[in-house]
Amino acid sequence: MTLSYLGFHAVFVLPPLLALLALRPPITRAAGRTERTALTVMVVAAVLYTTPWDNYMIVQGVWSYGTGTVFARFGAVPLGEYLFFVLQTVVTGLWLSWYGVDCSFDAGDWRPTPRAAGAVAAFGATAAGVAFLTIPRGYYLGAILAWACPLFALQWGVGGGYLARAWREWTPAVALPTLYFAAADRVAIGLGIWTIAPESSTGVLVLGLPVEEGLFFLVTNLLVVWGMTLYGWLIDARRVDAVSGPLFEAAERAAGVVRWR
Repeated sequence: MTLSYLGFHAVFVLPPLLALLALRPPITRAAGRTERTALTVMVVAAVLYTTPWDNYMIVQGVWSYGTGTVFARFGAVPLGEYLFFVLQTVVTGLWLSWYGVDCSFDAGDWRPTPRAAGAVAAFGATAAGVAFLTIPRGYYLGAILAWACPLFALQWGVGGGYLARAWREWTPAVALPTLYFAAADRVAIGLGIWTIAPESSTGVLVLGLPVEEGLFFLVTNLLVVWGMTLYGWLIDARRVDAVSGPLFEAAERAAGVVRWR
């Protein structure tokens, strides 16, 4: 019998989530408030931004699900997929908290060069994604790039100086959940829980995993880690009066802290 999508979560997603909750080091009350606010924002954004894209990709037949693996659907998207939007974000966010990244602001973070370079590179990747959409075997790859890279442009346009300066800190926070979810995805494909349509993908495999699937987990974890660290960084920037305005004042009131750790 094929493992269901909900069974996949029970075996592969809930255990690391519960382990991260159990092993989570103590943090201050204010730091916890910042973390919860940032994580809540990322979960809501993940669901709202991914749902229409996911519906469209399923309708287009880019991937499908094995017989008996789906308990319920909302639109074209299975319940298990919605849970994945939430649970992956939470696992990656908890791992980020456990790992610890310094979100302190530095005056050099406002340098225009890394901000502009990152935004331009992200827009270039977006354009490449749109081009791939015109190639049948590049469709899935192009859809990922066209969907994720505009958000990368926004993140780097705002905090590219910080992201460039702190890359040694956030890279491990992205790498481990990406490798874990990619490995779990490879098992799920092998079990027939879901299948990637060969006519929509490049056919390039890495240890049996379609390269597009690995890319998907990389970009989604980047979005979560960059989003949460930039939230803390903006609060610290507001503390030193590097930025101002009602948006940052509201964030400061909600968080009430300078940094997470």
